[in-house]
Amino acid sequence: MKVLNIVEAAYRGTLEEQDDTIVWFCHAMKGANADIDVLLRGNAVNYAVKAQDASGLSFGEARQTQPPQLANDLVKLKGKGVRIFVVEDALRERGIEPSELIDGLDFVPRAKLAKLFGDYDQVWHW
Repeated sequence: MKVLNIVEAAYRGTLEEQDDTIVWFCHAMKGANADIDVLLRGNAVNYAVKAQDASGLSFGEARQTQPPQLANDLVKLKGKGVRIFVVEDALRERGIEPSELIDGLDFVPRAKLAKLFGDYDQVWHW
């Protein structure tokens, strides 16, 4: 069974857990030999930006000592054979240039998402 995981809600749990829950879950699933890919859409397209740096983040006296490194997490997923799709329109809407992103992403226009979904047995939207 081939599964596409859509990540749209960005930075969910990254302050408390330092990882995006769904990206972490995808690592675990791939480690168990699941046939999965990931689609970043909405604010989650920011995950693919190389220059993210949440070090130094604090709330009053509480400091985030292990900030999320989401672009690196995606690179590691790619290294496991997971395809990472990014919605082009979402990048453009946020002023993100392709040169700012990690290498090896697959870009898909919003108008072609239905066709992409058809390539999978299941589509999980988080």
